[in-house]
Amino acid sequence: MTSPLWPAQMHHFRLNSSQPERLVEWYGKACGMASRKAGDGLWHLAGPRRRLLVGEGADETVAFVAFALDDADRLAALQARLKDLPLEESPSPLFGNAAFAVRDPDGLLLVFGVPLPGHDEHATKDGIAGRTQHIVFASTDPVRQQGFYGDRLGFLTSDEVYDGDKLMACFMRSDPEHHSFASFRCPEVRYDHQALECDNWNDIRDWADHLAMMRVPMWWGPGRHGPGNNLFAMVRDPDGNRLEFSAEMEVFADDDPVRTWPHEAHTLNLWGTAWMRS
Repeated sequence: MTSPLWPAQMHHFRLNSSQPERLVEWYGKACGMASRKAGDGLWHLAGPRRRLLVGEGADETVAFVAFALDDADRLAALQARLKDLPLEESPSPLFGNAAFAVRDPDGLLLVFGVPLPGHDEHATKDGIAGRTQHIVFASTDPVRQQGFYGDRLGFLTSDEVYDGDKLMACFMRSDPEHHSFASFRCPEVRYDHQALECDNWNDIRDWADHLAMMRVPMWWGPGRHGPGNNLFAMVRDPDGNRLEFSAEMEVFADDDPVRTWPHEAHTLNLWGTAWMRS
């Protein structure tokens, strides 16, 4: 890859809430994550290969999304690649001092850094498989978003969804997995959902059984997405944020061509009904 971003993984993000303690308790129980204070009004939750920051703020909003690189030299090269953009200090307590941030065209703060050693030392060690994998946002202009993530940062587009000649969604990858970021066309800019990637279909079954014991119903699914071909089920937390459990997502080679899909329910769920953003 020509961009020093490659490969990077979506590592964590900060989810805001007007009742953060309630959200910390829910994610702790629902997702098997231990929590500890990470600052004033900020909590760091961590479980097996998954992590989340929860802080005070407006409900259903995200303060920032953090992507991890495993090499300090590549991080410096990425910063140099973006030197003509307004760069900001990293707000993440999980990354080292060399981390930096930049805003995408919709104003979302993106943080890039190398994780600090021992940042997840309090994490629960056992539990159902589900690692932090991808995040999705709604945008009024997914074409502009695609250009920024692709041309400036170095993401690759895996799939596009079109209504005629209008781009309705794009799925973009920063490592071989189908997408770590996606953008859907909507009347407003907003947070859409996060996803935990399971090892297999049986893990989704186990998550569904676990959440059923908490009286948390499935909000969408189980089903299978067209783009990504991944199996999925989705629930909502007490604030209304959507949490997806995904399994068997496609893996791409660097030179795999971009695929296109029609804007219809079948594209988003090959098995049945779909959540259509627009």
